[in-house]
Amino acid sequence: MWKKFILLSGLAVILSGCNLFGFNNDEEKISVAAPEALQATATIIDTKGNEIGHMEMTERDDGVQISLGVKGLSEGGHGFHIHEVGKCEKPTFESAGAHFNPTGKKHGTDNPAGPHLGDLPNITPEEDGNVQVELVAKDITLKPGKENSIIDEDGSAIVIHQHPDDYVTDPSGNSGDRIACGVITLKN
Repeated sequence: MWKKFILLSGLAVILSGCNLFGFNNDEEKISVAAPEALQATATIIDTKGNEIGHMEMTERDDGVQISLGVKGLSEGGHGFHIHEVGKCEKPTFESAGAHFNPTGKKHGTDNPAGPHLGDLPNITPEEDGNVQVELVAKDITLKPGKENSIIDEDGSAIVIHQHPDDYVTDPSGNSGDRIACGVITLKN
């Protein structure tokens, strides 16, 4: 009987919370908030100006996380790059300029003299033409004023190409025409 009483008394002390030790849940709580990570977005259009997808970017310690969702792509791989100018004038998207390359390297992750900072892995749609990918673009930032920032005076764009990138051929990986584009915009 005493064992049950001691056990129940001990449980009552534990269940009473930390109030017995000077902690009170009703006291004012101290807020601990880390600064919000920088974010950017892009609405992706095809060569006719139809919206076919959306991209979200989030600053991380090791680069920028990219979340991409696109619909209606043809089968097979497609080159996927960050371009140096934030313009998507259809139908060719040449207004987006070359790949983002502030370090002056050659194109391609398999090129000994590369890669451009805007070189990203190929994307491949499912059978229905839809793509949903997440990846981290190393060595770039969304912080304005940095040499490796894609947020600058003339902006940047995300571009999808007709064919897969071969990861070697300079300047664009032999990836063919630009078939989709989105202007990258910093979120407030």
